[in-house]
Amino acid sequence: MSPKFNIAPLQDWPIDTSFPFIISGPCSAESETQVLATAHALKATGKVSLLRAGIWKPRTRPNSFEGIGAPALEWLALAKEETGLPITTEVAKAAHVEACLKAGVDVLWIGARTTVNPFSVQEIADALKGVDIPVIVKNPINPDLQLWIGALERLQLAGIHQLMAMHRGFSSSQKSVYRNDPMWEIPIALMSQHPEVPIICDPSHISGKRELLLPVAQKAFDLGMLGVMIESHPNPEIALSDKEQQVVPSRFQEIIESIHFRRAHSQDINQEEALATLRSRIDEIDKGVIQLLSERMEVASEIGKFKKKHDITILQLERWIEIFNTRSEQAISLGFSKEFITNYLEHLHKESIRMQTEVMNSTKD
Repeated sequence: MSPKFNIAPLQDWPIDTSFPFIISGPCSAESETQVLATAHALKATGKVSLLRAGIWKPRTRPNSFEGIGAPALEWLALAKEETGLPITTEVAKAAHVEACLKAGVDVLWIGARTTVNPFSVQEIADALKGVDIPVIVKNPINPDLQLWIGALERLQLAGIHQLMAMHRGFSSSQKSVYRNDPMWEIPIALMSQHPEVPIICDPSHISGKRELLLPVAQKAFDLGMLGVMIESHPNPEIALSDKEQQVVPSRFQEIIESIHFRRAHSQDINQEEALATLRSRIDEIDKGVIQLLSERMEVASEIGKFKKKHDITILQLERWIEIFNTRSEQAISLGFSKEFITNYLEHLHKESIRMQTEVMNSTKD
């Protein structure tokens, strides 16, 4: 586990990061009129902490709209002047950082396509030395927790103490309702290893479509994240990039107002005591489950010894299929998800094979 990050207290940041921390704005800055119209409409909702717009847009294919570039920074600066909203945009190299600092951008974010490349992150970190501006780091496009942590570490070593992580999902070859697979277990792992790092979610890039924004945002808050970034556009149907995942400002407001914001802890001591009682029951059950698993593995080891003695292969395909089918059917009938029981049984089988392999390779009888 990497050392703890030295994150400045959120109340000391130059922007309001109070819960819920909400970022919104167009995917891309397309025109001064579009940026200003979006900014004023979002300001009127009273829900926005930070105004976003993409200035440089890294696209998968050439000849796609790749952003207006540095001239659009003037539009963001004007939006900030007229609405009072602090502004943020994505940077991918040192020249972007320098242009943003010169334009008075309040917060920078590093996108998934940049986070995946340590050389690019280091270039940005070097450009930021001596400037402690808030920086948000999106997860890399591939599900690599250490690469994500490494990007944060590079910025910390450059003297950035106002750091935040952003979960935007991961590229996957599997078919899914999402544009990017949430793989919630990865941001949870980051939160577990580094609870000192604030983390927010990007439902727009996870969902890829408007109808999924609310459930994804709700999930993020239910997992204890600080905030969300949701893309908004005055007329998404004519947007030059990612039009399917952008919403008009009024719909953005409806989404935020529909979220159920929950607390990490109850203010009622009786409720906390009741929860502690339930958790103690979980603790006792877990002890029993682990003991049963230990007993199961002891039997698996005995089976390994029997197979070794009688020259029988470790993998017995028919037996494995029988176990998988019968246990899956039983678990699903009890309310477990197919994904959970599949993962559980596969891991259990893998551990059984590992133990039996040790038995087979042992020089002891």
